[in-house]
Amino acid sequence: MTEQNTDLDFSYDAVIIGGGAAGLSAAQALGRSLRRTLVIDGGAPRNRFASHMHNVLGLDGTPPHELLARGRAEAAAYGVEFVTGEVGSVREDAGGVLLDATINGVPRTVAARALLLATGAVDELPSVPGLAEYWGGSVLHCPYCHGWEVRGSRLGVLATSPGSIHQVLLARQWSDRVTVFAAGLGVLDPETERRMRARGMEIVWEPVEELLGNGASLTAARTTDGSLHELDAVLTMSAVRPRDAVVSALGLARADTPVGSFIAVDPAGRTSHPRVWAAGNVVSPMATVPIAMGGGAQAGGAMNWALVEEDFARAVA
Repeated sequence: MTEQNTDLDFSYDAVIIGGGAAGLSAAQALGRSLRRTLVIDGGAPRNRFASHMHNVLGLDGTPPHELLARGRAEAAAYGVEFVTGEVGSVREDAGGVLLDATINGVPRTVAARALLLATGAVDELPSVPGLAEYWGGSVLHCPYCHGWEVRGSRLGVLATSPGSIHQVLLARQWSDRVTVFAAGLGVLDPETERRMRARGMEIVWEPVEELLGNGASLTAARTTDGSLHELDAVLTMSAVRPRDAVVSALGLARADTPVGSFIAVDPAGRTSHPRVWAAGNVVSPMATVPIAMGGGAQAGGAMNWALVEEDFARAVA
């Protein structure tokens, strides 16, 4: 850094907040670039509720925690440091940013020339009794991630907003026994309804009152009229909230999307702050594991290049 702050506990070329797929991919790129890199991770990845990952080339069916363990080991082999902790806030500093963090239960101040926010997102689930109990098992959000496992089964789609229509239509690819709980769709376009019925999709307009199961998996949905609809799995959409409050003091530019407001980034993950990048679900809520990995790798390379340019500028100065 340009000025050495004697109150610092640690100082790094790059700090990554979040040790999921995006954060670990960036860490590996930075470690291989000989950058002193720290990953601060709270240990609660978004996909921790799922038992296996799918559509991940070469790792299909791998439990999420196994991918993270492998990623940590690989990055550590390149000198990346890992700590368990939470970052409370990020603020400006000469030649970088300062992170006020709690690491292993102890308050610390960490300096970084470059920062990657890879904190992911939180799924706020529909308030239907029984749904949270089976989330990540037989209550699913991504047919590309889990559709094969429920193919041909009695599949329900619990619409949460008019935007759920994409998920509704997509579900028919994996099963010809699809029940659409359509109350959340609002007024359904007649042509869309005709298309759904033409492909044998059952449409139920009564709201879902409760999801029922046997403790291991879902078995049925009860609607407000008392009817029981036997099911093997349900697709639904959560409200996605990015975990980005930690950088709120930096006043980063944001982008409004159909699913909410997210930090705006360029194609390499750089935010409106020249020393801050963001990757993964914190800026791309629909990104699957391989997409998050790619975004993290891209950001890690971009961070190293920014530091390379700065190193040359300092040498000239």
